[in-house]
Amino acid sequence: MTDTGMTNPESANAGTANAGTSAAVTPIPDTGPAELDDVMAAAAAAAPAFGGLRPARRAAMLRAVADALDAAAEELVPVAIAESHLPEARCRSELGRTTFQLRFFADLIEEGAYLEAAIDVEDPAWGMGPRPDVRRMLVPLGPVVVFGASNFPFAFSTAGGDTASALAAGCPVVVKAHPGHPHLTRLTGRVVAQALADAGAPAGVFAVVLGMEIGQRAVLHPLTRAVGFTGSIPGGRALHDLAASRPEPIPFYGELGSVNPVFVTRAAMKARGEEILSGYVGSFTLGAGQFCTKPGILLVPEESDLSTLTGDVAERAQAPLLNPRVAEGFEHRLGELAEQPEVEVLVRGAHTAEGWTPTLLRTSVEALVRHPGVLLEECFGPASLIVGYTEEDQLADVAGLLHGQLTSTVHAEEDDPVAPRLLELLTERAGRVLWNGWPTGVSVTHAMTHGGPYPATTSVLHTSVGATAIRRFLRPVSYQSVPNALLPEALRDGNPLGIPRKVNGKPESG
Repeated sequence: MTDTGMTNPESANAGTANAGTSAAVTPIPDTGPAELDDVMAAAAAAAPAFGGLRPARRAAMLRAVADALDAAAEELVPVAIAESHLPEARCRSELGRTTFQLRFFADLIEEGAYLEAAIDVEDPAWGMGPRPDVRRMLVPLGPVVVFGASNFPFAFSTAGGDTASALAAGCPVVVKAHPGHPHLTRLTGRVVAQALADAGAPAGVFAVVLGMEIGQRAVLHPLTRAVGFTGSIPGGRALHDLAASRPEPIPFYGELGSVNPVFVTRAAMKARGEEILSGYVGSFTLGAGQFCTKPGILLVPEESDLSTLTGDVAERAQAPLLNPRVAEGFEHRLGELAEQPEVEVLVRGAHTAEGWTPTLLRTSVEALVRHPGVLLEECFGPASLIVGYTEEDQLADVAGLLHGQLTSTVHAEEDDPVAPRLLELLTERAGRVLWNGWPTGVSVTHAMTHGGPYPATTSVLHTSVGATAIRRFLRPVSYQSVPNALLPEALRDGNPLGIPRKVNGKPESG
């Protein structure tokens, strides 16, 4: 079953008043292979016209999608609550983040610097010999397949960051619905597609498809030009390998897994230990531990008093997990940790029909160094591991063991001798390094990096959040000695788009 959303708005919304109660029991048929072919053909046909629009036109379309999603909040939020088990406040906040992202990218492309337009005019006296007229800019890749995330049904799903940045780049988007919230994906997809159509976007610019097999087919489809993915390491790696196995390999931008370690020095623990431990509990239990940036490991001095910490964790309320598959994976991984001989369970979480309470475990830095393969693996859910150290040099030893991370955090004083070395090591291994903060908030900004070396992501060069996320879906093209009238507008003499450009290596004046 394919959902392009190009339907009457009233029929698109039919039945949503009861979707919160029916979503769990009303199946949606998977998209068929022939339907996928039609969707991809439509996306490929739309790509030249959509990519060729002036940035301001696409910006208006993104804002129209944001406005439509805001207007549909009372229909979307109940479905999100029913399918994701997330509380209403979280769903509404996430929807707000989603529409903010769309408007953020609209502003970004309207300004125009994202095109990286550069002009080197003809120069017969160029140092290495006569230079021809060469002009360079970024152009859209073409149709992008986006896999929605389970833990962010709005902000990293149908109309989330991957979709927003790909549309901003000028790429048609085909969303593969996450099985954890298929009804929300279909409804959101209808709102997005209708808003794009009403704003004048070419037919085929946006569609939703469903089914695990169809997702694999979409990655392998010859008309797909890039893939955005947020999910598990095994799932993401399998799709990444499919993308690489194609006769024509394509970029696969996967955000996979991260343990997000937090290092606390003795000086920081002495100065504000209670504040640090309280912040840690709030961070690792946020959203029932179902954030990709959840701090999974906290390194503290061995002698630290953890009595207040354990009491705080024990008093935390139950919270449901996203779906049975997430719960099953959490139980399995938590069991692996708790069964390790050198791991002590400080607070054993409870599991009832109402949800889970958090689990807190403890081990030594020596055990962590001996068993990094088990103890440094992500546990997605409400659990975290305390690691006690005796010498601060051991913090650098642990940092040196880390695989790629989305985030790494240091709680320290500026004059801590270990701090410079820690920051140096963590910079090599993480996409975002925090100082005296907590990683579970990822702001949508110009300077944000939400990425990192593998297995945090499959592409260390890029981010899935922030202004430069758009760069994933663009490629550079140089035009040499092309007549001015035949050049893209962004590169023509006189700068008809009025965008920032470099001419002969310097910012263009006027």
